[in-house]
Amino acid sequence: MSPTDPAASTPPQPARRPQARTHHGDTFEDPYDWLRAKDDPEVIAHLEAENAHTDAALAHLEPLRERIFQEIKGRVRETDLSLPSRRGDWWYYGRTIEGKQYGIQCRAPIAGPDDWTPPVLSPEVEVPGEQVLLDANVEAEGHEFFSLGSFDVSNDGTRMLWGVDLAGDERYTVRVKDLVTGEVLPDVLEGTFSGSHFLPDGTHIVYTTVDDAWRPDRVWLHPVGRAGRDEDREIYRDDDERFWVGAGVTRSDRFLIVESGSSVTSEVAMLDAATVATDPEARPRLVWPRREGVEYGVDHAVIDGEDWLYILHNDGALDFELVRARVGAPDVVETVLPHEPGRRLLDVDCFRDFAVVEYRREGLPRVALLDYRTHALTEISFDEPLYAAGFGSNPEWAPPVLRIGYGSFTTPGSVFEYVLPDADPGLLRDGEPGELILRRQVEVLGGYDPADYGQARLWAPAQDGTRIPVSLVWKRSFGEPGAGIRPVHLYGYGSYEHSIDPSFSVARLSELDRGVVFAVAHVRGGGEMGRQWYEDGKLGAKRNSFTDFVDVARHLVESGYTTPQRMVAEGGSAGGLLMGAVANLAPELFAGVLADVPFVDALTTILDPSLPLTVIEWDEWGDPLHDREVYEYMKSYSPYENVREGVAYPRILAMTSLNDTRVLYVEPAKWVARLREVGADALFKCEMVAGHGGVSGRYNSWRERAFQLAWLLDVLGVAEA
Repeated sequence: MSPTDPAASTPPQPARRPQARTHHGDTFEDPYDWLRAKDDPEVIAHLEAENAHTDAALAHLEPLRERIFQEIKGRVRETDLSLPSRRGDWWYYGRTIEGKQYGIQCRAPIAGPDDWTPPVLSPEVEVPGEQVLLDANVEAEGHEFFSLGSFDVSNDGTRMLWGVDLAGDERYTVRVKDLVTGEVLPDVLEGTFSGSHFLPDGTHIVYTTVDDAWRPDRVWLHPVGRAGRDEDREIYRDDDERFWVGAGVTRSDRFLIVESGSSVTSEVAMLDAATVATDPEARPRLVWPRREGVEYGVDHAVIDGEDWLYILHNDGALDFELVRARVGAPDVVETVLPHEPGRRLLDVDCFRDFAVVEYRREGLPRVALLDYRTHALTEISFDEPLYAAGFGSNPEWAPPVLRIGYGSFTTPGSVFEYVLPDADPGLLRDGEPGELILRRQVEVLGGYDPADYGQARLWAPAQDGTRIPVSLVWKRSFGEPGAGIRPVHLYGYGSYEHSIDPSFSVARLSELDRGVVFAVAHVRGGGEMGRQWYEDGKLGAKRNSFTDFVDVARHLVESGYTTPQRMVAEGGSAGGLLMGAVANLAPELFAGVLADVPFVDALTTILDPSLPLTVIEWDEWGDPLHDREVYEYMKSYSPYENVREGVAYPRILAMTSLNDTRVLYVEPAKWVARLREVGADALFKCEMVAGHGGVSGRYNSWRERAFQLAWLLDVLGVAEA
């Protein structure tokens, strides 16, 4: 293990300018909060000095970074096409071209109404009738950052819209193109949120906008062909600062669904998609009025000519249940799938002849078909013990096949088509009813063989006796984990009921091929083990997330998998809060901590309702502004306030982006300054043109990951494959 290059410049330490923050009779002197003045030239100068120092301190890793970048690049087929997906009279797909940062959206005509087998396309062979819809490389010319937040084509295939963010602040400008004439229409919708789309007839655009706290709060209807937003009609508005709004059209094209939700409560309203644009008096009709703590989602089905709503809810059902009701009487329900503890229902998607239900069971995501008449579930299963299966791209209302996305830690991302039991065999060139057909698997160049790698799940005991699932992936040639001391890269998140499911990573191979074992600690606060798993890691139980991660690390050490000197922890965003907390709780357990866009000044942020997301976040963390107990609890774990004197911290690398609206750059900037006060070897890198997801462009993203992995491998004392 090599320390930060001693020849590097002295770390830039910002001036201490204490500002008093007083709540509930407690005063905290914050010496670095002045760094949040984003437009202050002194702040920008400090961030640039931090970047220069990090570059100098890690200059010795440049050869390793370049090797890792070339390894990632060498495993990816740079000129490639995605699997075509049928919508209407077209197959839609994406292209990537060697040397180009961004994808290209294309389409080609179907051969006829019975053409349901996706064409086998080749990058080297011209596709008959191909149309290039959007070349993001052209859109990004002259800009350091580019993000596509909306992309949609009207049902009849004649119009396209796209929304672009050129700063990283997740505010998009939407434009429209006539695909028949090639004309770019006068529509320019500035300041929209992501996810804009057409109404089914293509005459209007549905979009959302945000308030001053960056909360999507309004849904609008824009007539295509009009410049600007002056004539747009607001069709929904939610003034409750805890709720986000969004809108979408049911697969049946029958209803425009408007959803408004907080972390714990939701409400759904419906409008007739065919008349909402022509009826200025149209108002959303509530399905169920909001009730605190009740979440639900709605989809539409037509069964024997009658309109039904399929409603997934948690009213008295911790892991959710599925009911249905007639459109005209949403309060009169019948149970479709009753609540079953341990089976966390996640989503329902209604097609003409069946529905698809996604759920979690035994810690892993599953997909099943639902029979409308018998309510029987047919799970679509796979052979691997650890995998993730999910709903794929299925835009059609009555397809003969169902697209399923699939992957594991060792199996590259794949797309299967499940041949539906009632499918007309004349529509398919291959496959039998009930059969899974592999249509595409991401190709990994360089001789990748999944048999060379292993994956497994073990269980680590927490302090309170709870068993914490831990996923492992490794290269078999280095021996089985636990048979000897190995370097370990331990990843965690643990918030918002978000689950870290098995998935393949090309970049991860660069560490596995050097003998590193990659591990995921599925701590409480995530959703891996159902809703209770989430409840046991939020609000007043949040510390469970941190102690679970520490207990997993201790278990790996005590069971002979690794040592503290050979273990690095990583987490991002809310997982960055996890990193800051465990660094304070158990600095002796890790050689390094990689914190990406880390939420490490949590209490300061959640105390300020004027900041983006704060009020919404009170359902996740509690309201420290008005509740003394919440204030004291958050102050007990917030990383910035709890940096410890007199302990040896692991090496720390914090990375963020200047324009991140979700976790402000000032949080890691303050945290690193405080860590340096107690002698920690902490480095800070701030992308000056990027957002919450980091830099844009695939080559830039690969280089960013190579930067992180080179640092991580250096901490672990591993350099060569």
